Amino acid sequence: MLEELLKYDTELFLFLNRLGATSWDGFWLFVTEKWSSIPLYILLLVLIYRQFGLKTTAIILVAIALMITCTDQLGNLFKHGFKRPRPCQVEELDSLIRYVAKRCGRYGYFSAHAASSMATAVFVGLLLKSKYYYLPFFLLAWAVLIGYSRIYLGVHYPLDVITGMIIGSFIGWGFYKLVLRVKAKWVTSS
Repeated sequence: MLEELLKYDTELFLFLNRLGATSWDGFWLFVTEKWSSIPLYILLLVLIYRQFGLKTTAIILVAIALMITCTDQLGNLFKHGFKRPRPCQVEELDSLIRYVAKRCGRYGYFSAHAASSMATAVFVGLLLKSKYYYLPFFLLAWAVLIGYSRIYLGVHYPLDVITGMIIGSFIGWGFYKLVLRVKAKWVTSS
C-alpha cells in the first residue's frame, strides 16, 4: 500500500511540476525564498502590536521563534528518519521533471517550508481573526502558495508538502493555545 501511495505521489508531483513554464520560474523562486515574506512579517508584527501592545507582542515574538525552530527541527528529524530522497535527487526522474530550484537537499519528507509557513499562518491568523476577519484566509492562501512553490521548483513531492502543512497547522494551533495560557497567567499575576 505504501508503494502505491508513493507511486501516486510521484505521478501527482510530475503532473504539478510540469505545469510550470519558464516565464513563471522567477515568480516561484521569489515565492519560495524565505526573505521574500519579510514585508508580510513586518505588517503582521505591526498588526499584532496594535492589537496586543508591547508585552504581549514580546511573548508572541518568542512564541514565533520557538514555533519556527520547532517546525524546522521536526522537519529535520523526519527527513533523516524517513530518508526519502527529494524528487530532484531521484535519477529516474531527471529527464521528467522541471528542476528550477537553485539547490536541492538530500531528503525531503516533510517540507519544513510548508510546515513553518502553515504554522505561522494558523498561529497569526488565530491571534488576529477577531479584528481582521479575512486575514486568516489570506495567510492560509499564502502558506499554500509557498507549499506549491516547493513542488513547482522540483524539490518536494505533494505528500511532503501536505504532511508539512498538516504538522504545521497543529504546531501553529498548539502555540496559539500556549500563548493564550501564558498571556492569561501574565495578566492574572500582574
